[in-house]
Amino acid sequence: MKLGRILISVWLAAASTQLAAAQLYQWKDAQGRMVYSDQPPPASIKESQQKSFKGNYIEVGETYSARTAREKYPVTLYASDCGAPCNQARQLLVDRGVPFSSKDPQTSPEAQAELHKLTGRLSVPVLTVGSEKIDGYETSQWQAALDRAGYPKSAPPGSKPPLAANPAPPPAAPPAEVQ
Repeated sequence: MKLGRILISVWLAAASTQLAAAQLYQWKDAQGRMVYSDQPPPASIKESQQKSFKGNYIEVGETYSARTAREKYPVTLYASDCGAPCNQARQLLVDRGVPFSSKDPQTSPEAQAELHKLTGRLSVPVLTVGSEKIDGYETSQWQAALDRAGYPKSAPPGSKPPLAANPAPPPAAPPAEVQ
């Protein structure tokens, strides 16, 4: 009985190691077709590539939990060029790596109608996470809503694009002195 448990433990450890870092080999066969396999290529193949896959990432680098959150609780940001609150709202979503659709009620009559139907007003920013809505920017409320939906706490390394919407204007030059 004890030996059986040891063998099962050894087998589970080996299986989890293989799953954690799956190997994939790529090469062209004698007919010039591209071959992908979890087995190394035959000895006659001179050029091949070996790739390692780790974790539970989908093709675009999105984790399973992030994909599930995105599908169940899509995020929409209603924002315009309202200054610091809208800029901070956008930055929070970018920093967390949350995919979101952005709607500007100042430039889109459709977004304006949606926002008015949603809140009864036209003030921004407003965040929707699935069916939940948060009127106005409050960091802790937004973080809590994204946490409840299962979004990651931060963007995966190297995946966070620079925030391009509403960049800060360059500082004004000081006035020239008149002599």
